[in-house]
Amino acid sequence: MRSLAILPDRPLEPAVPEISVPPLVPPSPDGNIADYVVGWAEREPGRAMMSVQEDGQWRDLSAADLDEQVRSLARGFLAAGIEVGDRVAIISRTRLEWVLADFALWTVGAVPVPVYETSSRSQVEMILRDSGAVAAIVEDQELTALVSSLREGLSGLRDVWQIEAGALEELAAAGAEVDAEEVDRRRRGVSRTDLATLIYTSGTTGEPKGCELTHGNFMALSENAAERLAEVVRQPGSSTLMFLPLAHVFARLVQVLAVQAGVRVGHTSDPSTVLADLATFRPTFLLSVPRVFEKIYNASEQKAEAAGRGKAFRWAARVAGDYSRALDKGGPGLALRARHAVADRLVYSRLRAALGGRVRYAISGGAALGERLGHFYRGVGLVVLEGYGLTETTAPATVNTPDMIRIGTVGRPLPGVAVRVEDDGEVLVRGVNVFAGYFGNPEATDAALKDGWFRTGDLGRLDDDGFLRITGRTKEVIVTAGGKNVSPGPLEDRLRAHPLISQCMVVGEGRPFVAALVTLDAEMLPTWAASKGLENLTLAAASTHEVVREEIQAAVEEANSSVSRAESIRSFDILEEDFTTENGMLTPSMKLKRSRITEVLHDRIEAVYDRR
Repeated sequence: MRSLAILPDRPLEPAVPEISVPPLVPPSPDGNIADYVVGWAEREPGRAMMSVQEDGQWRDLSAADLDEQVRSLARGFLAAGIEVGDRVAIISRTRLEWVLADFALWTVGAVPVPVYETSSRSQVEMILRDSGAVAAIVEDQELTALVSSLREGLSGLRDVWQIEAGALEELAAAGAEVDAEEVDRRRRGVSRTDLATLIYTSGTTGEPKGCELTHGNFMALSENAAERLAEVVRQPGSSTLMFLPLAHVFARLVQVLAVQAGVRVGHTSDPSTVLADLATFRPTFLLSVPRVFEKIYNASEQKAEAAGRGKAFRWAARVAGDYSRALDKGGPGLALRARHAVADRLVYSRLRAALGGRVRYAISGGAALGERLGHFYRGVGLVVLEGYGLTETTAPATVNTPDMIRIGTVGRPLPGVAVRVEDDGEVLVRGVNVFAGYFGNPEATDAALKDGWFRTGDLGRLDDDGFLRITGRTKEVIVTAGGKNVSPGPLEDRLRAHPLISQCMVVGEGRPFVAALVTLDAEMLPTWAASKGLENLTLAAASTHEVVREEIQAAVEEANSSVSRAESIRSFDILEEDFTTENGMLTPSMKLKRSRITEVLHDRIEAVYDRR
């Protein structure tokens, strides 16, 4: 086995099972994440770093303002007795205060531990207990009550600070007497090798584990990614609106990257206002997950259908796909360019305007986007750069970039990262982004890390020139009674692309054939039903309605077209209730809890097979 270093200015060599990309930014042992804020305040104090929404207007926060607020809160943490290495939980939706707390804790050498605000009581308790958190920063009264009710069993938890009750301002006021030099002394004592955060895995295949990510993991990856994605993050006026949960490693890494690169960032946490906020903030690039892009597409199609422009929208979508594919084959011809110009006036310009009118790129991760949507959005004028990574790899290990993009893949390794595909198809990652280990769990660490290579548990393959394709999960592979190995992920992704489908889970372990459990999208159902003349159709009624079943059957047949007959879905059941974090069927990062779903819906699964 040999390794191939991919450089932009070198000819590509034949395919190999291992790709290694040298770093663009030389490794350095100096500094820590908090230094990024200080550096901008010293070099360019007036630079707009953050934007805060007040009464519908966005107010900029300069580098000097950001530095002052971080320092003030850091002094507050010192006054509260936060020591180097102390773990402090943050349980909140995405908001500026999260970022201030993150950087202030890094400034004093503490370790933020993110927790989704949607986590269950038992999940919150497990993370607080396992991490040994000495304090928790929570968003509102409900979360304060939750954490406070756990304190009796958590002897190490001293403080609970509520953001909406003004606790961070009170901390800053209490720290006013702390010597400013002490803050600088603590910050200068933090190195890249020190622990920056504990992020717990989603727990889809077992108990969540705390991933130890260092300052160096975030910094080396951010610095190299900023160089590789300079066209996205280093253009004058670059900005992004953060609406993904900062509890997720993907959003957290991009937040650090944005501060490192000097990108102006706004934050919004209410899903119902995201489109309105995009229109007023007008970002130049987005960070999102495939489900958001699916919903934007589906909502646009249904809106056009309701207005009698459905045929025009579908034509424009085909033109966008054709135009994007032509870009990979020498460029579109005169006739296609003419059709594209018409479609742009009729459809694309409206979609771009809904996103603020300035978005050129979007970085997508967390699941597969699919070639159909990838080509559609590039044809519209929004290039979606799909990437791949895990919590253990500080989010992205590979990503498509503006100058090296192949839709349908998750790109090539970032600088400083290597990817290997084993003989059994498992993807391994090594490099500047790979975590230090699982907190307090040496057995799991030893099982996951071998000679510096992290075993991802994902299946994939490398194209001849180093683009990675993810094909499934090792622990999710279904073996049917006939001995056929089926990876459920691709089938599920194709089904979820349908506007009427919210979630689905493919089943079939030890069974004679593959089947699926399907849930309906409650937001899309009314519009879709109205277009079919089915007024006031409830979710419960839709789950058994003949027209709905015909629609889902057509979606299943489309998904089946991508696999062999032995791998195809032969039967399905439409559920009355969606998979959600609240009912325990999804993790906070929106991944299926397969074992939980299989246990709870055992009878429904049995019924699917009994009907055949």
